[in-house]
Amino acid sequence: MNSLRGRLLVFLLALAAAAAAVVGAVTYRNVLAEADAIFDYQLRQTALSLRDQGAIAEADRAALEDPSFDYVVQVWTGDGAVTYSSHRRAGLPRTAVLGFSDVDFGGRRWRVFSTTSRGRVIQVAQPLSVREGLATAAAWRGVAPLLVAAPLVALAVWWLVGVSLAPLGRLVAAVRTRDAESMTPLPLAGLPAELAPLGSALNALLQRLRAAFDAQRAFVADAAHELRSPLTALKLQVDLVRRAPDEAARARALQDLAQGTERMQRLVEQLLALARAEPGGADSAMQPVDVVEPVRQATADTVALAAAGGVELELDAPPQQQALADAAALRILARNLIDNAVRHAGRGGRVRVQVAGDDDGVTLRVDDTGPGIPAAERERVFDRFFRRSGEESVGSGLGLAIVRAIAERHGAVVRLGDSPLGGLRAEVALPHRPA
Repeated sequence: MNSLRGRLLVFLLALAAAAAAVVGAVTYRNVLAEADAIFDYQLRQTALSLRDQGAIAEADRAALEDPSFDYVVQVWTGDGAVTYSSHRRAGLPRTAVLGFSDVDFGGRRWRVFSTTSRGRVIQVAQPLSVREGLATAAAWRGVAPLLVAAPLVALAVWWLVGVSLAPLGRLVAAVRTRDAESMTPLPLAGLPAELAPLGSALNALLQRLRAAFDAQRAFVADAAHELRSPLTALKLQVDLVRRAPDEAARARALQDLAQGTERMQRLVEQLLALARAEPGGADSAMQPVDVVEPVRQATADTVALAAAGGVELELDAPPQQQALADAAALRILARNLIDNAVRHAGRGGRVRVQVAGDDDGVTLRVDDTGPGIPAAERERVFDRFFRRSGEESVGSGLGLAIVRAIAERHGAVVRLGDSPLGGLRAEVALPHRPA
């Protein structure tokens, strides 16, 4: 059964029925036992009331001989002579067990109480069938309220379950009416304590989705804006190649076209890398990896660029450092940091890449001899397509945005500071296991 309402009704009604059955059975047995004790008490009291009388008075005799009286009273002497019997046709046996006993005579089973007094034996008996009938009737009267209350309890349970699940129905209706563009928070007023966390979680999800959609729209707008300029430049360079008056001019135009194509290719690659690094991108499963290996590969990827710019590139890393991560993403992160450092270090500059580990995790540091970044702008450089004013553009403005996105996926912290080499230090603190 997949219905929460149906399961609650079945379980609660089954529990109520079981409880009613147990209470009814216990009540029935208790009433039977109490009725039996009362009847024994009456037998005993009747016998004891006759014990101290020398003879049975006429008024008592008439009362005891009433045909509607269920009891049989018999008094006899020690030698077996009956001095009194309330029912002359139903004489009790002339042998008696003092106290209570069950005796068969006259085709019926009797409950008998016997006592002695002044040389006489007094017996008071009652048919067990009469006792059982009276006790059963009393027991059913005790159980009857439960039988009447059971349907009322079932109706009450059905109504209470419906009332209790009504807030869930309202929450479902509020979610069902939303479309892809509706990201306003769900109303949480009146939700019970058990549903309030669900409502809060849904609102948090809507908020994250709204932020993701806003970021996606901003990303598309920024990407379209950034792609427009290089595409226009490529078109102009193609026109220059077409209109070149001689081979030398054509060669220069082709060289500019090749450089423009290379910049365009790098921008597209950066856009794709950022799209994969953003939340909702193509996530790879985290697994134990050697962090040093992707950093070494990223350094090797940048050797040619460093050599072309006359930049000294060095790697200082231990043989191995394990962490739970995505190796491909770490390689992109390290390559962007090293690429930025090489591009800003300047001709004849120096870039040092370090990997160090401790009990908290693994740290990647990239130091350069470039101009650095003022402290006031170190947070803004993580924005997409951000370029510092007055700085000659040497990249797409996406490198550090990609670094932060990948770091956030790994639960890492990215910090920018002053480098001992005189330029900028970029540091990524990667935990052994992401939160």
